[in-house]
Amino acid sequence: MDDVEIERLLGGRPRIAPADIVGHPHLPEARKLYCDRFLDVYSGDPFLVRLLIEAGRFMVYFWVAALDAAHDPANRETWPTVGLLKEKMARLGLASGRQIDDIIARMCAVGFMELQPSEQDRRVRLLKPTEKLHAHDRDWLVAHYSPHTVLFPQYDYGLVMHRNRQFQAVHRRTCVAFASLGQKMMFSAPDMLLFFNRAGGFMVIAALLQAAMAKGDGDPHATVPYADIGDRFGVSRTHVRKLLKSAEEIGLVKLHARGGHRVEILPRLWTSHDAGLAGGMYFHDVVHVAAEKAFRSADNRRGQAMSA
Repeated sequence: MDDVEIERLLGGRPRIAPADIVGHPHLPEARKLYCDRFLDVYSGDPFLVRLLIEAGRFMVYFWVAALDAAHDPANRETWPTVGLLKEKMARLGLASGRQIDDIIARMCAVGFMELQPSEQDRRVRLLKPTEKLHAHDRDWLVAHYSPHTVLFPQYDYGLVMHRNRQFQAVHRRTCVAFASLGQKMMFSAPDMLLFFNRAGGFMVIAALLQAAMAKGDGDPHATVPYADIGDRFGVSRTHVRKLLKSAEEIGLVKLHARGGHRVEILPRLWTSHDAGLAGGMYFHDVVHVAAEKAFRSADNRRGQAMSA
């Protein structure tokens, strides 16, 4: 998806750019708020971390929500089948067909989604997110739009921040049209893929950055005991240690003590995290603009129909 295509879908130029975010004087405040809100969504629920926090698992959750919102019963091509989900996932190369089947089965078992026969063709089973998944999704959206409220208070993100359910459906339906932009933004900060591709990986790095920012003295060192982090997010201390060791090998952190008791966050990690945050915020703002236009247009049509 290039700039011309984005402008065509938006009906104009995006109102913010990644460079506006990376160079914003209040970026540290927005970064801290994002880490706090993101960790709030998952902290205290290791099961939810294991279920959803890993790129392949997250994209299954995301695509089920988006495909359900875009489902048009009259258009068979939009039916949210397992086959359509696998087709979308194959383009990302994040999970095999068998892995997707396993993730779907797990999410159905714990009440995040269901497989229901289509009313138009009972032979076809459709993926249906439950209210449990929708509630999690609203919390997730609030976390990811929280930094926008810091950096761009001139724009209204109230529909997301107030967890409007009708807007949530329009937002997720709109995401389908911008999926390739989302993929592009995901790969725009390759260092972050190390954490996205590991179970609970992004939670670990968010907790590390949160611990450093909480000190507020500019000290790049943080204490994140492997055992404590593992218990918090439902992964083993060995998993945490290997993850941070891998981060050390590519120059993101420096481990100065055993067990995570003194981790130095190197400049490259701050830079890479902020680049990833900027790409994600840019994507979310583009989707919000398009979704809000669609939402307001539909609202106006409803109002005209009622007054006719």
